[in-house]
Amino acid sequence: MAATFLRYHDGIETPKPDEDAVIDQIIASMTRESETTSKRYGHAVRASHAKVSGVVTGEMEILADLPAELAQGLFATPGTHPVVVRFAQGPGERLKDSVSTHRGMAIKVFGVAGETLPGHEAATQDFVLATGPVFPNPDAAGFLGSMKQLERGTKAPEDVKVAISQLARGANTLVKTFTGKDTPILDFFGHTPRHPVAEAYFSQAALRYGDYVAKVAAFPTSPAQDALSGQVLDTGADPDVFRHATAAFFRGEGATFEIRVQLCTDLDAMPVEDASTEWSQLASPYRTVARLTLPAQAADGAARLAYADDVLSFRPAHSLAAHRPLGSLMRARLKTYRALSRFRHERNGVPEREPASVSEVPA
Repeated sequence: MAATFLRYHDGIETPKPDEDAVIDQIIASMTRESETTSKRYGHAVRASHAKVSGVVTGEMEILADLPAELAQGLFATPGTHPVVVRFAQGPGERLKDSVSTHRGMAIKVFGVAGETLPGHEAATQDFVLATGPVFPNPDAAGFLGSMKQLERGTKAPEDVKVAISQLARGANTLVKTFTGKDTPILDFFGHTPRHPVAEAYFSQAALRYGDYVAKVAAFPTSPAQDALSGQVLDTGADPDVFRHATAAFFRGEGATFEIRVQLCTDLDAMPVEDASTEWSQLASPYRTVARLTLPAQAADGAARLAYADDVLSFRPAHSLAAHRPLGSLMRARLKTYRALSRFRHERNGVPEREPASVSEVPA
């Protein structure tokens, strides 16, 4: 029997009464963390994904002849859009790569058409993705608890963070031996140091998908990426191994990813308010809607990395209304990313602006 996909409606989201106050506390905690790192580096860095592994440009091809439930929003019209993609480590610090935590892939799509979210006038759509299909915390309140610990941890010596990451990785490997699955919180702090271009990346939380509700992911598909899928990078020998590995790959190869969506079929089994609950791929598998092509190029040029650090912003709020982020964690991200981006740009004396074209990204 064919799956019945949940139709989007205004009652999908059910915020808790104290959510705004919780989000304000998240912003305050992450701003304090940013103050700490800004003083350490003499420069404001992102409060998460501060250390970039590589920045590349390319194209996203929206596939033709998609079934009606997949031909929604950005993906309703076949065609090709320029993109800029940033690969980065998870922490809001520029740590050596032996602190191997979760990692991110942020995609900015240019030339999109349609109604955008309030405050976003540019013709761009951002997808902010991370390793792991779920987030360790279910909602804003859960993340606030973790953020308070992360804020305290920012002041700890780097060798302590290395030890914590290695312990978490070892514990996750042991648990996975018996369960066959990663433990989200252990993977968050001790992610196996795989090659950045060989990883799959997930929205983790839900978003509107036109008339439906979905999660979005990017899966590597080229033979060259597949050849790297089992490789574990030596983070002890090279403190910047993720950047060096990414740059080396793109000097000789291009990468391809399939953009896939997982449509929600049941709000009880696939909640939007709990980002820590994995949606069953048996009930609703990830299905391909677009192809991301990133040709060979210089992914680590000094001007390009500086542009990514100080000018570019990737936010869930950079979105078409048809892909509005959903759920407690996403609502927190909508406000938090904006506040922290403003802090970073003002502290560094760099005006906030959204690029109008991929041609603005330095070579």
